[in-house]
Order: sequence, then structure tokens, then C-alpha cells
Amino acid sequence: MMSYTSAVSYLYDLQKHSIKLGLERTEKLLTALGEPQRRFRSVHVAGTNGKGSTAAMIASMLMADGFNVGLFTSPHMVSFTERVRINNVQISEADVVQLTEEIKEFAAGIAPQSGELTFFEFVTAMAFLYFARNNVDWAVVEVGMGGRLDATNLITPAVSVITAISYDHREFLGDTLADIASEKAGIIKTNVPVVCSSQEPVVEQIIRSKASLSSSALFLYGADFSGRLKSTGLTGTTFDYDDGDHIFADLYTPLAGEHQVINACLAVKAFLNCMSGPRRQTPDAVREGLAAVQWPGRLELVQGRPILLDGAHNPKAANALSEFIRKHLAKYRIILIAGIMADKDIAGILSPLLPLASDIIFTAPNYGRSAPPGLLSEHAASLGFQSKVASTISAAMSLAMDAAFAPQPGQQAPALIVITGSFFTVGEAKELLGEKAVLGDLREGYSR
Repeated sequence: MMSYTSAVSYLYDLQKHSIKLGLERTEKLLTALGEPQRRFRSVHVAGTNGKGSTAAMIASMLMADGFNVGLFTSPHMVSFTERVRINNVQISEADVVQLTEEIKEFAAGIAPQSGELTFFEFVTAMAFLYFARNNVDWAVVEVGMGGRLDATNLITPAVSVITAISYDHREFLGDTLADIASEKAGIIKTNVPVVCSSQEPVVEQIIRSKASLSSSALFLYGADFSGRLKSTGLTGTTFDYDDGDHIFADLYTPLAGEHQVINACLAVKAFLNCMSGPRRQTPDAVREGLAAVQWPGRLELVQGRPILLDGAHNPKAANALSEFIRKHLAKYRIILIAGIMADKDIAGILSPLLPLASDIIFTAPNYGRSAPPGLLSEHAASLGFQSKVASTISAAMSLAMDAAFAPQPGQQAPALIVITGSFFTVGEAKELLGEKAVLGDLREGYSR
């Protein structure tokens, strides 16, 4: 029998098959497993920014309404088991071992005709089988990449959700916003309602067209439902929700940032669609579920330490982080630690953040796609900013702590260390700050 270490090593080793978008391999595997994805109701969440937060909020509202709820998200930050949860409890290491051994046998039978499964295809099947065997009522499923050819796109959800779409994964999804939108709109199914964030005009047009062709009702933020920010700060966000039929005042979520208003409103609208028709609906579940949501690594202030963690990994997310710092953390002297993947828009991520920092430290998480710290420093220099480099997250944090507590001439603002640029960077930082590590030396854990 496999150990947990060998099971996760086997899964991570599937990375050698790279990213192969397509549904054939996953479809054959799920058929061999008895089509577990048909044994629960689901919500499918795609987009570029905010899909993880939105998925977590939907799951939390469903739980508050008394349902048994699965949540499948990616990537993980510290532990592989973060990816698959039921009622906010991560899959156990024993279940990872058992399911890996079982699915591995079926995967071997498929490989000669269809090719080897990728990491994400295998883990998607694992999540669906785990949910089915544990009799979840609902599964909230986050797309890994794109949508149309993503392994998760074999569910037929009760609601499809599309968060804000921007440029990302161009090497797989296309160079233009229209190409990327077309891939993400591929989750839209016939007669399945679509809840969508406000989008760029070209993106909205593509989503409207796909929804119309699919005879799917489309609910667009800002047109069919909306939110109004009441307050936001380090402890969370308060807002009002209104879709004409339902009005909720002073909703609260512990997720910080103005952008979470849109994510929360998408989640509320999706939840209300889940509960429409003859199914029960408990309005209190909206309020209770949002207030109880847990989703770390997004504007997360580390308790008892002058450290803020945020996994901003593209320009839009970096702009949201920058805006939050300007509005709510202006009194602090910012010490920036950034580790970014080499295939990301490095200049676009750095541009809104560098002007806020008194000290800049570049590093790299232990992951194959990480940009070398020296390269990040060169980007900063081209933008007119000096920086330091550290080969590891641990070394970067030591430099940052030295800078935070170094004697300062005159009256100096208190220091705040902001760690950002990638969820892999944030994950390693969380591990160093004491969160349980699971095979940190195997962190080649995959971006999806």
C-alpha cells in the first residue's frame, strides 16, 4: 500500500505530462469510475480573478442552509489536501492514498488509447469520486484553466458562474481577450442559468451570445443584480445586495477589499439560483454563510505579526492589492516581498506595487516556473526602483524583518511586510509562519 508521501509524489509526477487541455481522458476515466459527477448537484465557477473567493462563498452559504457541500479549488498554498473539502474539512491523507491507488488502476487502462492523465485530470476525478462517496448534496467546482476544455467541464451544473475575465494563461487560452472569453464561456450549458460579473464589452458580447445560443438565462452584475459597498477594512467587507426580487442590507464577509463586493454578489445570486423553484431557500443562509466564509491568502493579515499575505498573480489582482494598501494601510511603511511566476506579466504585476514600498525584496518560491529574483530586480530597475534579492522565501523574510525593525531616523511609520506575487510565494510564507506543511520539498505542486 502507498504511503501518503508516495501517493502525493505520484500525483505530482504526473506534471511530466504537462498541461493537455481536452475532455477525452477525463471523460473516459469518469465513465470507468461510474460517472460520480452525476451523483451530486453542482455549481461551476470560471473566470480570471475572484473565482476561488466566489466559490468559497457559495459553498459557505449552501452549508449554512444545511446541505452537505463539497468544494474543489486550485491551486493549494501549503497542503495538497486544501484542494478537496467537504463542509470546510480537507480530504484526509488516508483518503488521498486510497483514492490514488484506486484511480491509478483505472488510469492505466485508459492510457494506451488516450494517453497518460495529467495531474489536474487525475485530481478532478479524485474530487468527484470523493464527493459522490461521501454523499454531498452540492459540489462547488472551480475551473482549473479556461473552461471549455478544462477537466471540470464534465459536470452539468445547476448554475454556471463567470467572474471577472482578464488576460492570463495566453499560451493555452489565446492572445486576445476575445479568445480567452470564448474559452471561459465554454462552461455555459444548455438551459443552465449563468451568473456573470461585469465585463469588458467584447467579453460581455461573447458571453451573451453563448448564453443565448444555449437558451440559458444570463444574470449580469450591474444590470440584473448589484451591490453597494458600505465599508471595508482589514477585518472584512460590509455591503448591500439587490436583484429586484431579493434585497439584503448590511451583509458582511470577512474577506477584505472592495473587489469582494462583486464576488460576494455573484455568490449570492448563484446561491439564490440554486435555491429557486421547488427547492428550499433559507434567506438567513445568505447572511450566515457570507459571515462564516474562510478563504486565506487574500488580503490576509497574519495574527500577531506585521505581515499581510495576498496571492496577487496578475495585474488586475495587483491593482486591487495596491488600491487596498493606499486606502487602508497608508500609515504603514511597506516592505514588499514578491515572488512571481516567469510566465506571468511581471511588469504589470509590479507597476502598481513598487511605488508603495520603502523596501523591495525579490525572491522565488520552490517551484519550477518561478522567475529568478534577479530578473524581477531587473524589471524593477527598468521601472526606476532599487531592490534586494533573496534566493529563498525564508531569506527574504529575514531581510524583511531586519528592515522592519531596523532603527529609523526621526518619526517613522510602523512597518508592514506585504508578501505577494503568487499563491506559491504566499504558501511557502504561510508554511514558514507555522502552518502545517505537507511535503514542502515536493512543492512542484502545479498551478491548477
